[in-house]
Amino acid sequence: MAMQAFKSEEQSQLQLVEREEIDDEEDLFEAIDKLTAHGINAGDVKKLQDAGIYTCNGLMMQTKKSLTGIKGLSEAKVDKICEAAEKIVNFGYITGSDALLKRKAVVRITTGSQALDELLGGGVETSAITEAFGEFRSGKTQLAHTLCVSTQLPVNMRGGNGKVAYIDTEGTFRPDRIVPIAERFGMDPGAVLDNIIYARAYTYEHQYNLLLGLAAKMAEEPFRLLIVDSVIALFRVDFTGRGELADRQQKLAQMLSRLTKIAEEFNVAVYMTNQVIADPGGGVFISDPKKPAGGHVLAHASTIRLMFRKGKGEQRVCKVFDAPNLPEAEAISFPLNLSYSVIIMT
Repeated sequence: MAMQAFKSEEQSQLQLVEREEIDDEEDLFEAIDKLTAHGINAGDVKKLQDAGIYTCNGLMMQTKKSLTGIKGLSEAKVDKICEAAEKIVNFGYITGSDALLKRKAVVRITTGSQALDELLGGGVETSAITEAFGEFRSGKTQLAHTLCVSTQLPVNMRGGNGKVAYIDTEGTFRPDRIVPIAERFGMDPGAVLDNIIYARAYTYEHQYNLLLGLAAKMAEEPFRLLIVDSVIALFRVDFTGRGELADRQQKLAQMLSRLTKIAEEFNVAVYMTNQVIADPGGGVFISDPKKPAGGHVLAHASTIRLMFRKGKGEQRVCKVFDAPNLPEAEAISFPLNLSYSVIIMT
């Protein structure tokens, strides 16, 4: 028992050392408080924080129109704030070599399935949006639960060494499913659950406000994963008919833009699930044609798109539907309960 306690203490010290090394390499973002050193009033900085802007990087991702919409900030103040932020962070051109160095900060988080990791080039990557779409019971939410645990593993164990934020729009998050997955990874289930922050969203507006509130938490603590399960469900409920389709797609685009900014601002992996709809024009040779919901707006926002479907028995098939750096149309099978595949790995 004492030996086990020593081992866990040694592991926690190892994780702390790794965290310090990561922090020493380069700050991923510049805190908004640094604006005060460049002549910006502390009261104006507080107004930015109240609007959900906690980093200079996040500030530079906002339009001047949206910034002047913040109560108490005039156009002159916004111009001054933006000038100060430009002195702190570089949002101009960089060389291809610098871009390659920047990519080294990207972390690939294991899915718990060796075959799926190989398909994804190492795992679910940070600073990107990974979308998983498929019909019900195809393994999308199961993968989300497994990532809740694997993200908390140390980097040398192919984890993210960070916390997890989970936004649930369908009521499918089950903390009791986290417990056996954590045990199979050799982690303390209680500690794992404490490192997951969870929110249940009931409207698309509530969903967007939850994203705005995340900036404060991610600026203070080391998060490595944001899960939205599912991204489209509430939009399909709150907007009905063709008459509201344009408004729905515009609001969806704003939501997806926010997810992209969170991913890049805090070097977080965004894993979002998506539903499917019937595709009457899918072709006569396809027995049950389906396509992902959300249209082109969602398709363009996702960095990596994965299609999940049921295979034989408990097998599930994952296919890379679209990705900038992965081969398309490659499919693999993995067990439905991904937590069991960890036993094979270890």
